Amino acid sequence: MYEQPRANLPAMATTFDQMLERVRYEGAYPTRERTEGAVRTVLAALGRQVTGEERVDLAQCLPVEAALTLTAQIPDTEQLTGWSFIKDVATHTGTSPAIARWDAGAVLAVVARLAGPDLLARILRQLPGGYALLFGQAELRQPEHAA
Repeated sequence: MYEQPRANLPAMATTFDQMLERVRYEGAYPTRERTEGAVRTVLAALGRQVTGEERVDLAQCLPVEAALTLTAQIPDTEQLTGWSFIKDVATHTGTSPAIARWDAGAVLAVVARLAGPDLLARILRQLPGGYALLFGQAELRQPEHAA
């Protein structure tokens, strides 16, 4: 007799170490320390942008250490575009925008997989333009036309 798959079972939780290894692979980082720095910086910057239920739901998808980094941030009153987000990461790390873009792409690609497509779509709807590419997704927004 075959065991039937059961619906609604919780997914295996990813540990912080597993998340770091995924980001390290994605970003081709030379050390764990460099990887962890990128993860913490990018999640802190994201925590200043994502609000509401999406913030809570995203924190629940992340390992505890990552969720604490995300939720320890006070959301900014003004949301940043994707490019401004990269400049914010660069400012906080003292690196170039190119390195900040690399870090954001490596970290957010892993975050996108942990969040899943439905939550990621909700997060992208909440954020201004330019974030989809950072998460490794196509930018599907239509340009807004003045009336």
